[in-house]
Amino acid sequence: MITFTIVTCTYCAEHELQRTVDSVLHQSYGEVEHLIIDGASKDGTLAIARSYMEANEETGMHRVVLKSEPDRGLYDAMNKGIFEATGDYLIFLNAGDVFPSPDTLELVAGQVGEDEELPGVLYGDTDVVNDEGTFLYRRRLSPPEHLTWRSFRQGMLVCHQAFYARTDIARCNLYNLDYRLSADVDWCIRIMKDAEGRGLSLRNLHMVVVNYLEGGMSIKNHRASLRERFLIMCHHYGLLTTYFMHTWFVVRAVVTSLRDSSKKRSDR
Repeated sequence: MITFTIVTCTYCAEHELQRTVDSVLHQSYGEVEHLIIDGASKDGTLAIARSYMEANEETGMHRVVLKSEPDRGLYDAMNKGIFEATGDYLIFLNAGDVFPSPDTLELVAGQVGEDEELPGVLYGDTDVVNDEGTFLYRRRLSPPEHLTWRSFRQGMLVCHQAFYARTDIARCNLYNLDYRLSADVDWCIRIMKDAEGRGLSLRNLHMVVVNYLEGGMSIKNHRASLRERFLIMCHHYGLLTTYFMHTWFVVRAVVTSLRDSSKKRSDR
């Protein structure tokens, strides 16, 4: 039976955290460890986390660990989570993000045979929700049937929260703290490269595995994030490939915008 470590990194997240811990608390799958890595929050975040720990003790379903101390930012906190994790797979679930249903992890676990070698990565689809948890849209970039590290030349086709990496591989590939906004892109590519080098498969789960809260750090710092992603792609795929792919991204965005505008006019 495979085990999961969920890592939730927080800093002054009292507005978003409750829905996330409720989502984990109600997961029917028992082999779950939840690490809350907090950056010494000054608001009500820690009170919510401690109340959640008490509620989880009553059910006895999952192991919950709270660690609160100053850190060097989100990706430093994620690295701390990697070192603390004991599960077979890592799930990075940000404050505000939730699982689509109480049986999400049970369904994911059911797609991995008990006697088979664990895939390097399990990945799935993402629905985007608003602050009230209402469905907005399916994430535009959708996971390919057969994912490789080269797939991300077309953009980040799998949402970070829908990318479950084997913990042993992650420990060999920590987040690069030189990247402030898009270290997750670099991390996913390196995880997939390492998995390929070990001869491990990357498995498409063919299901929505996370409801992602619209917004986030890279969205709020969009231009800087794009510049950083360009540098990351140049590092992994080369300048020419990255340049031509970004040219295609611009063309695709223009075509999509024109098509959407045309559809709106025809719907009137």
